[in-house]
Amino acid sequence: MGKTRREFVKLVGGAAVGAGMLLAGRGKAQAQAKPAKGVPSGPVRIGAMPGLSGVIAVPGTAAWRTTQMWAEEVNAAGGILGRKVELSMEEETTAKDCVERFRKLTLETKCDVIVGLMSTGNGLAVGPLAEELGQLWLAWDATTQKGVVETMPRTKFSFRSTDNEAEAIGGAILTAKFFPNIKTVVGINNDYSYGRDCWDAYQAVLKHFNPNVKFVDALWPKLGETDFTSHIAALKKANADLIMTSFWSGDVPILMKQATAAGLFKRSKACFTTGGGAHYTLKKEFTPEGIILGYNSFYFKWTDTWPLLTKFVNAYYAKYKEYPVYETDHAYFVLQAYKEAVEKCYSILGRWPTKEEVGKVLSGIQVPSLSGFRGYREDNLMSCNFFMGLTSHKNPYDFVTINQMEVLTPVQIMKPFAGAKLYDWIKGWKS
Repeated sequence: MGKTRREFVKLVGGAAVGAGMLLAGRGKAQAQAKPAKGVPSGPVRIGAMPGLSGVIAVPGTAAWRTTQMWAEEVNAAGGILGRKVELSMEEETTAKDCVERFRKLTLETKCDVIVGLMSTGNGLAVGPLAEELGQLWLAWDATTQKGVVETMPRTKFSFRSTDNEAEAIGGAILTAKFFPNIKTVVGINNDYSYGRDCWDAYQAVLKHFNPNVKFVDALWPKLGETDFTSHIAALKKANADLIMTSFWSGDVPILMKQATAAGLFKRSKACFTTGGGAHYTLKKEFTPEGIILGYNSFYFKWTDTWPLLTKFVNAYYAKYKEYPVYETDHAYFVLQAYKEAVEKCYSILGRWPTKEEVGKVLSGIQVPSLSGFRGYREDNLMSCNFFMGLTSHKNPYDFVTINQMEVLTPVQIMKPFAGAKLYDWIKGWKS
């Protein structure tokens, strides 16, 4: 017998946390059966919006590959509660196009849920639309904390990624740990919200640990720019102890090649807060050892003791002859969270849930993913560990990996609750 909406809200209130763990051993058995009572016979329509060209192509392609791999595996096991997963893809390009394509996936394709988007500008354009349409949207990235505070402070249907500044906070923490004696820092970041917010967050945190550090210059190339000759000349002129950048995709190896050719790292140390987003493109021949490299929330070698990681990395490499980058875990997590939220709803309601009901269970859910357990907080913000370390050539690959790996937890790098102000939180840290 189905539950009323009031009964459902009461049951879900304290039960969402841990839903992933409760369902981990049960979902497959449910999915292998034919659709149960109250479950439609048609497919579950999932929309995906990956960026497949330009500077976001490396992570965007990886996320789209992962989405397809996940759907194939789920369908082979019988689908979600017996319903086959059907994917519809619309590419992420401009904000205007993304809004139109999101509307199309919702109103024409009638998707049950939409996943994807990486650009902050696109996410801030789509977020309010998701609330207006009542469409579940599980972002891969696309949400700097400043933009979210201003345009999406409270949501029912939009489930955001981590504060994108988290990796800049982590980078500053590790700069203070690994390079405690630096006195000067210069920044080079793309001239848009993500780049500027990361630079601000990095400065605030490093100043907390190293009050005497001086930030001597900040350079702002346009997103998508590929000739950094003039910027590298300015970096050399600054002659700083450390260079910080939040470059995160195809522009990372371009900058690295040009900087190494110019001898930039012979004098300066470096912190690439998100450079591992294109890790297999960072070849040893032009990527120095001993710089800080951040891998966002997924590092393909973070452990040998998590079977889900081993299975996925092996399958991904066998299929694409590449090692997966961080966006694969964002893609895997949001899909797995949706699946387990639907199954949790069904266990309470005895029928296929509405989008609003799924959203209530997603708030606070924890599920096993490629980087361990990760979830959504009650304010619909993704919560997960981040991975960083110092680059090393001591590996069997032609690209750098990291040693002295640090696992940075949400307690360390994310503001603690909805409504908390990032810089007030940082100022409140103990010395």
